[in-house]
Amino acid sequence: MAEVKAAEKGRQSEHLEKEVSSRGNCTSSSKTVDKDSCKDNSDSTAAKTYMRFYAGAVTQDSGLEGIRFDFNYGARVEVPAGDYRVRFLDREACLTLYDSNASGVLVTSSKKYFVDFRIEVYERDKLIFAHDLDLQGKKVLIKFPVGILGDILAWFPYAEVFRKKHECDLYCAMAEEMIEIIKPGYPEINFVQSEERPDGLYASYYMGIFFPCDDREHQPTDFRVVGLHKNAPCILGLKVDEQCIKLLPRDKVRRIKDPYVCIAAQASSQAKYWNNGRGWLNVVKHLKTLGYRVLCIDRENNYGMGSRFNIIPYGAEDFTGRRPLQERIDLLYHADFFIGLSSGLSWVANGVGIPVVLISGFTLPVNEFETPYRVISYHVCNGCWNDTLVVFDHKDFEWCPRLKGSDRQFECSRYITPEAVNKVIDRLMEDYKLKPQEQAVNKKKTKGEQ
Repeated sequence: MAEVKAAEKGRQSEHLEKEVSSRGNCTSSSKTVDKDSCKDNSDSTAAKTYMRFYAGAVTQDSGLEGIRFDFNYGARVEVPAGDYRVRFLDREACLTLYDSNASGVLVTSSKKYFVDFRIEVYERDKLIFAHDLDLQGKKVLIKFPVGILGDILAWFPYAEVFRKKHECDLYCAMAEEMIEIIKPGYPEINFVQSEERPDGLYASYYMGIFFPCDDREHQPTDFRVVGLHKNAPCILGLKVDEQCIKLLPRDKVRRIKDPYVCIAAQASSQAKYWNNGRGWLNVVKHLKTLGYRVLCIDRENNYGMGSRFNIIPYGAEDFTGRRPLQERIDLLYHADFFIGLSSGLSWVANGVGIPVVLISGFTLPVNEFETPYRVISYHVCNGCWNDTLVVFDHKDFEWCPRLKGSDRQFECSRYITPEAVNKVIDRLMEDYKLKPQEQAVNKKKTKGEQ
């Protein structure tokens, strides 16, 4: 394909601000829009807004009267009324993405993720302006969604890789509670509130997983195939490799002297839970037999919807509650290891740097960070989240796309046995030479000597 026409010549009206609610339905924008459509419609609200796209006014002066450009929410160029022609090129792919006449309009690319753009403007077929994307020293914004934990922790380390690669003046927009735990580990990045927009932005990119899954305006590939965290380097044009966030403890003093392990049993959807009725009961019992205290650090000690609720594992100590995330980081910092699900606190534990036993059947291991202590059963139905033939329904708490309503519902995690998890725990302890009972004995001896 030598050339793609990215827009119809006459289309000139669609707002650049859009909202995606509950990770749903990101509709496509027009490729040619009115200059007046750059106003902020922030008064309009949607329930559970996942991401608000707002490009703002075009920021960069070309040096030619009436022609402005930037790379905020795609490549954009504004031209006055006249006999003009605009081209967008992908320098890396060596392709012309857009080539059309323009007069008194703002032209914007359909691709909103990172593309190594070149913008060209012609007047009466004579090239009068050309600009190659160059982020070095420029103000760049990466905007993260609100209302989620694990996803942001999964994506954020790629923002730092992006900053280093392009040597840009990077701003990251996110919720205040996320800024509080991430900022200490990344002093070179500027952090701003979710809807705050620095002046003079040269470029901006939007981080997320976007539905429908074949949305190729905001993400270049299907996140179900590459994995949750690796959607970030795809969006940012980076090498797709494994990166881990750095979460630093604020209080390095060990408050709990006994050896302990942290667990988290709650999730946002029933498919994410460990649905084996014997599971947590036997694992907690095994850990306590080994000499550990078992601290449950979920936000909720019970959670569910309708007739299905999940309670804190029997025998675990209740460290749940709406505590600051930093308190959980400080607890995890001194834990020997963590046991959790495909949910946010597993990403927190991984960011703290302790070993993680991750239990999940509805996702495949490619979906989460690499850990040698991943537990899944391939003997039954599994991996529906990563199946490109099905689409996750955020409104259905009991989503099980292949087996819902049958006696096999949630068998992906029901058939993960506590014995299998305990075996992985024992291997982890052997790998790290963990001996909690000896630690407890030594502590008692020290007290006796005093």
